[in-house]
Amino acid sequence: MKEKIIEKILTLLAFSAIGVLLLITVFIFKEGLPVILKAGIKDFLFSAKWAPTKGHFGILAMIISSLAVTFGSIVMGVPLALACAVTLAEFCPPRLLVFLKPTIELLAGIPSVVFGFLGVILLVPIIREYLGGPGLSLLAASIILAIMILPTITSISIDAIQAVPLLYKEGALAMGATHWQAIWLVILPAARSGVVTAIILGMARAIGETMAVIMVAGNALKIPSSLLDPVRTLTSTIALEMGYSAGDHRTALFAAGMILFIFIMALTILANLLMRKK
Repeated sequence: MKEKIIEKILTLLAFSAIGVLLLITVFIFKEGLPVILKAGIKDFLFSAKWAPTKGHFGILAMIISSLAVTFGSIVMGVPLALACAVTLAEFCPPRLLVFLKPTIELLAGIPSVVFGFLGVILLVPIIREYLGGPGLSLLAASIILAIMILPTITSISIDAIQAVPLLYKEGALAMGATHWQAIWLVILPAARSGVVTAIILGMARAIGETMAVIMVAGNALKIPSSLLDPVRTLTSTIALEMGYSAGDHRTALFAAGMILFIFIMALTILANLLMRKK
């Protein structure tokens, strides 16, 4: 009887979490859909003119900026994260791995505002002095996000590499492959689904980041034409304008959040599907 009661309580808690997620989804779509229907999907998604107080609700510039920042962080962060994962999983002594892996995972617990502050103090002046431009830019945001997604991609990639059966590596070595050849030709392809899942989860983290991006991206509402251009992402717009928005302006911000919600949900579902793939 006691076990059944505990089972019912756990089941109720599990469904309550699903219920909360469902309520959030319904609320966001309920608040955001009216302005999309009012402005039209074409004007909302494919117009770069954002002036809600004047009836213009185009979020194309924000979508492109969000995707550009995310893509830039993935391009810079993934090679470093995979190199770190391979080093720790294949070349690092087990005793040192026990210490280093949790240390890397602790980076995920650092508040994003700290990364943003370090970016403003250290990174932005370097970009301004040596590359030009205002410093607050797409490049600065991409670098900061690349550092922020490192723990996620590295940790999951290490688990994926360690999950590859030892027989694969032993077979490759027995056939005359070097250690690096065994890693590159056997272990990494076998761990591909886990590594791709790690990258997708890193993308979801990058596209949903707010505070650090606000601090280093420059928040210029335009389509970027250079890495040194200031940009404004969807998350930045919601955070910056929600405090004083009203009416259709407020509804438009919920609609932008709905688009962001769809992006992140799609990436999460794709990651879950890849994790189930053998």
